[in-house]
Amino acid sequence: MESKNVRIVVGMQKIGEILKEFKSDEDKYISREFQKYGYELAKELGDLKNKSFYIKLAKEMPRGLLESARNFVKDAYQVKSRARLFMWKLTELRKMQKNVTINK
Repeated sequence: MESKNVRIVVGMQKIGEILKEFKSDEDKYISREFQKYGYELAKELGDLKNKSFYIKLAKEMPRGLLESARNFVKDAYQVKSRARLFMWKLTELRKMQKNVTINK
């Protein structure tokens, strides 16, 4: 049985901590934080073929929305497609956010 390193990030990390976790053989084309986040999100959702899409989301979308959708998928049980569930939840969160701003 292979053990995986599970990392939970709460708040901001120091740059030294990020550099300690940097794997030069895997992360050699990653130069920005949002690229790393998008790649990790694609890997977690099992959708590495669309990693550029998740990198774009990480760059352009508020991180709070992405984290909320990500946590929703983490808590889901017996999901056929984690990527589809993520996108559905992200769409729902964006709709809710628009409704809140319109009602103000």
